[in-house]
This record gives sequence, structure tokens and C-alpha cells, in this order.
Amino acid sequence: GGADTWATSSTIAGALRNIDYDIIIAGRQAIDGDTAQVGPQVAMRLGIPVVTYVQEIVDYTGDKIKVQRQLEDGYELIEVKLPCFLTCVKELNEPRYMSVGSIVDAYKKDIKVYNHEDVNLDPKDCGLNASPTQVFRSFTPPVKGKGEMLQGSNKDMAKELVSKLKEKHLI
Repeated sequence: GGADTWATSSTIAGALRNIDYDIIIAGRQAIDGDTAQVGPQVAMRLGIPVVTYVQEIVDYTGDKIKVQRQLEDGYELIEVKLPCFLTCVKELNEPRYMSVGSIVDAYKKDIKVYNHEDVNLDPKDCGLNASPTQVFRSFTPPVKGKGEMLQGSNKDMAKELVSKLKEKHLI
């Protein structure tokens, strides 16, 4: 609890060292800090390549994977050897809904819970104790008003913009 990305990635990497994997698939970022740092930090700690913002898996051959990495104005194709870590955007997949029977079955499954000993970490290297970043306060900024699109010629739009700025006493 209270861990920053540094301590979180250390703990997750410790747990992943206990299992066999070829590809680790994670979300792009968490909703609390919204920094998109944990995935790449985990990959760094494991010593494996990472591809961020994956929007499509194009090809998988068993020893390498080719993916589309989302960019602001398009995408790039990246081929990477396994094992690797992928952080993915929502466009990668359309989630499916589980059946009621599958949900009931999930409750019957054993879930392995690791503690600091299982991941070979000292308690001082976990959670808040290991976090160089201390968050004083986190908040959601207030919602801004809806924007307004001006239409017409550049001259007309400029006139209208100046008028609206004067109306609000901004100029």
C-alpha cells in the first residue's frame, strides 16, 4: 500500500520471477497516477524488451512477436524477440463478458498470493517504505467548459474571437 511506480514495479517483477512466461501483457497505465511507468519498469527489472501502446498483434511465430504500436498520428510495426512485455491500449481487444457459470467457477479457483518473502524482497523494499516518491495529494481537476467552434472566414472568426474575449474581460 502507498507504493509508487518504483516499489510497485519491484514487487511485480519479483512475483513474475516465480512463473514461466513468454509474453507479459499489461494495460497501458493505471488510473491512480496515470504515469504509464510500471510496465516499462517491470520489463527493465526483468531484463526483457518492452513495447508500449500496443494496439494490434500482427504476427506471432513462437520466438518473436510483431505488433502495431499506437502513435498520435498513426502506428509503427515492431518485431520483438520473446520473452517480452507489452503494454496495451484499449483498441487491442473488445472485452468479452463472462458467463454466469464461468463467474461461479472463478470463485472456486485457488489464487496464489505472494508476500515479500515469496518474491525475495525485504519488507523495507516494498510498498510505501521503498517509494522515493511521496504523494501529498491527488485530485481530479475540475471539468472545463465545452469549447466552441467558430465558423466563417479567418477575418470573421478573428473578429468574433476578439469580441468574445472582450466580453469575458480577458482583453
